[in-house]
Parts: sequence; structure tokens; C-alpha cells
Amino acid sequence: MARELITSWTDYQMALDRLLAIACHKISIYDEDLALLKLDSAPRLLHLQRILRGGHDDALQIAVRNGGPMRQTHPLLLGQLSAFSHCASARETPPHLAHLRDSMILVDDKHALIRFERDLPRSKLLIDEMDEIRPYLTRFREIWAEGGESINSTALGL
Repeated sequence: MARELITSWTDYQMALDRLLAIACHKISIYDEDLALLKLDSAPRLLHLQRILRGGHDDALQIAVRNGGPMRQTHPLLLGQLSAFSHCASARETPPHLAHLRDSMILVDDKHALIRFERDLPRSKLLIDEMDEIRPYLTRFREIWAEGGESINSTALGL
């Protein structure tokens, strides 16, 4: 069990790498637009691929408030979502959730990186803190249940 306060962007990036490295079955992400998470970087994509190859249901769920940047600047991540569509999905949350300003990365229902304000690095890293993570899991499920527009790697139409 570990808790760590994060106060700089460098520490935030290192905490994200630690979290992805210990992921075994499931990653759930709620973020503004994924820009600060840099999930298209090679090391982070490898961690995501490792989880996706496990084939667990809902192995990767991504909910973003603004899907534009993800569609435009994350081609490798979108390719993984397409290749593993049976266990990965991403969606842009409905407009009525646009006022939310936090970010969360939940791993295996027992680890998390919670950023309190989208424009600041102030966060907490939680490792093996199931009781403290439970409200965030509930919140993510509620956000996910709100639906939204699916983010796909291909354009539909003629």
C-alpha cells in the first residue's frame, strides 16, 4: 500500500509510467483529451498492448471530454483500439459533463493516478489502495454509463 502526492509534471509523467508498468488486466482512463498522457509514445503503447493482448473484457476504457485531439494526434493509439476492439473502447463524454476538470487513470481496480485539476500537475498516486480507489471506480462507471460518442480509428460513410 502506497500513497504519493505529485506536484510537478515530471513526477506526474513518472507516476503514470509506474502505474502502466504494474497494470495486469485493466486500465480505465478519464481525461480532458489525453494530450498530457502521451499514450502514443512507444513505451506507453507497449504497456497498453500488453494489457490488450490479455483479452480481458473492457481491458482498456478511455473516456475523454474532448475527442478531437485524440482523433487527430493519436493514430497509433487509435490503431490499437481498432485492432483490439473486442476488449478496448474510447468515447467522448456528453456535453453535460464538460464542466468536470479532473483526470483519473485506474488500473486493475486497485491502483490509480488522480489529477485534481486538468491544468495542474497536483495529483495523488495510489498503489494497492482498494478502499481509497473504490469511489473513483464508482465515479468512472457513472461517467462511462453516461454514454457519449464513440471514438473510432476509421471514418464512416462513403
